[in-house]
This record gives sequence, structure tokens and C-alpha cells, in this order.
Amino acid sequence: MSSDKDITVVHLMRHGEVENPTGVLYGRLPGYHLSDLGRKMADRVAEHLAGRDITHVVASPLERAEETAAPIAAKLGLKTATDDRLVEAENVFQGKTFGVGDGALKNPANWRHLVNPFKPSWGEPYVDQVVRMMAALGAARDAARGHEAVAVSHQLPIWIVRSFAERRRLWHDPRKRQCTLASLTSFTYEGDKIVAIGYSEPARDLVPAHLLAGAKPVKGGSKGFGA
Repeated sequence: MSSDKDITVVHLMRHGEVENPTGVLYGRLPGYHLSDLGRKMADRVAEHLAGRDITHVVASPLERAEETAAPIAAKLGLKTATDDRLVEAENVFQGKTFGVGDGALKNPANWRHLVNPFKPSWGEPYVDQVVRMMAALGAARDAARGHEAVAVSHQLPIWIVRSFAERRRLWHDPRKRQCTLASLTSFTYEGDKIVAIGYSEPARDLVPAHLLAGAKPVKGGSKGFGA
């Protein structure tokens, strides 16, 4: 039986850059792999984590997440587990281009999917993402009890579960997510209770500048968390 004072850290990591020449929303579609730069990002994080007490590495089943986890697991002499609950959020627009200025918002066929940004109506409900991501975090915590774990996932689910844990509203401006490529959102548990959440960007200097627009540099460390 574990002690209530066991300290466990789960690093929830976003995958590295993906090869996506047509600029589609790839969502849960198969066949989207890390780019050369994305592999460099994964290697950088593997080096960054090499000295940590990590005993468990797990990833979303999507290729880009598995490929991000691979060098981390290899560096630590571990095998990568897979947890379907870490998968990208479902989105009805996957496989399409959808962004500001591309005409998508003027297309009547899309309007029915855009009626409720608070849910959101175009994809997996935020509450459902919280439920599965909290369960995945709990499983990673249990697998690394008293040590540390790395769980590779995707930007939106990571941001949503962090927002929930920090008691912020779940609907948000996507441009303001603090979850850049290959970043680490680290949950510290005392027993089964989250006591701190930290954020770091070990591969920040490799991230294309346009993807960092509006984001503030973060040096890492933890912020206090009142349960």
C-alpha cells in the first residue's frame, strides 16, 4: 500500500512537429509522422529528461506521439506503453483546412458545427476530454508511484486537463494555450492528490517562431496548486 506522502510526477508532453505539407487538421487521422525537426525536438527532450527518475513512458496511439516517446524511452532504457485515453481530441473538421481567412466560416455547411463554442459543438466535448485525460494521468501516476512518468499526448487535451486542474473555465481562445510543441506540463502528486503544476519548454529554441507568437518564454519550475 502506498503512503499518502508518496511524491510522483507525471510529465504530460506534447508531441514534436508533424510533417504536414498540405496544412490540414490531421486530428486522429493515421499516417501523420514527425518531421525531421519534430524528431530533433523529441531527441532534445530525451536529453533534458535523461537524469530524471523516470520509470514509465506512455503515449497516445497516434504515430506522432509514439515517435516522440520513442527516443525518451530508449534513453532511459524503458519500453513505451500505449494509452488510448491520451489520443487527440475528436474534430469533425479533421482532414480539412480550417482557419481564419480560408473561407471556412462563410461556408453554410460548417455552421451547424459552430453553434456552441463552449461545448464545443465541432468536436469532443471538453468535459469528456477531462474525464479521459484525468484517468490517463492517474494510470501513469500509479505506474510510476514514487517516481516520475512521461505521457505523450496532444495540445488540446493537455491544455483542457490543465485548465480543469487549475480550476479555469474549459472554453478558451486557442491562441492563448500555453502548450507549445514538445513542451512538458508537469503534474506533481502527493499520494493521489495534485499539489503542483509546472510547465517547461526544453525544445523552445527549435520551435518555429510563428508558432511561438503571443507565447511568453517559460523557464519551468512549479506553481503552487491548492486542491
